[in-house]
Amino acid sequence: MTQTLIDYGGGIHAFDAGYFRPLMAAIHLIESEGRVAFVDTANYEVMPRALAALESLGRGLDSVDYVILTHIHLDHAGGAGVMMEAFPNARLVVHPRGARHMAEPSRLMAGVEGVYGRERARRMYGDLVPVPANRIIEAHDTTLLQLGSRDLLCIDAPGHARHHIAIVDRQTSGVFTGDTFGISYRELAVDGRPLIFPSSTPVQFDPDDLRASIERILSFSPEAVYLTHFGRLAPPAELGREVLRLLDRYVDIALAAAPFEDKVTAIRDGLTRLLLDEARRHGTLLSDQAVLDIWHLDLELNAQGLAVWLESQADG
Repeated sequence: MTQTLIDYGGGIHAFDAGYFRPLMAAIHLIESEGRVAFVDTANYEVMPRALAALESLGRGLDSVDYVILTHIHLDHAGGAGVMMEAFPNARLVVHPRGARHMAEPSRLMAGVEGVYGRERARRMYGDLVPVPANRIIEAHDTTLLQLGSRDLLCIDAPGHARHHIAIVDRQTSGVFTGDTFGISYRELAVDGRPLIFPSSTPVQFDPDDLRASIERILSFSPEAVYLTHFGRLAPPAELGREVLRLLDRYVDIALAAAPFEDKVTAIRDGLTRLLLDEARRHGTLLSDQAVLDIWHLDLELNAQGLAVWLESQADG
């Protein structure tokens, strides 16, 4: 198939996963001395694009050493099983909390069906392919992977989810952040300046953990961050401050919704106002409806995540 492989330099590439719509999810490739690692996998439809990316690099199926999952939400991990079937030398790298769910994914799929409903979940993710346990590497904090001549450092990065890692590429000082560093859809960029928001999707969002994870990522002084949604962003220090500012706004919106019976709706309305205000402040020329069309799924899921967190505070 024909597709554009983005070359970021330094052996780092990305391609559009084709997940739902263009520019929604990126899959990153790291290459060193002919060896390849994929970071995140989108869903079961990923393989034609993954194979095209390898072909454009002149690499075969046996060149893939790792399929790395930043976390096991299925827009990041749904294609892991089919990738592992295709790449005979690859090992799956995943947080220890996520490893058992990749080996036996029935509970993971049941959780997704609880969010989306069975029919929609199956349409989005198909039948999850289990990964043999002996091909899984549990990435504990500071686990070091060797890819060709480069070191990839896995660090624990909770906040968006407790089963989240980030990957520090010591060769370029870039960090692959999954959803921990936020989401930045490129349609809302203005003159190359990205608009970035935290991701608080169900069901393990914790703002204190997320703040600590973002600050830890920044402690590595990265030259860039690589988001699954979407691609390479720089400079990280400035963007990190923006994510943390908006994280505080998310918490304020959730706390303000505490008196309402329908907390999800109240939070979603608050997040919608925040998104549109920030988009205007940023200078986007898109209509309000166009902005909401891009963000509608995230607004719903972020509201659900904040509502779950709010309930946990009440229970605590």
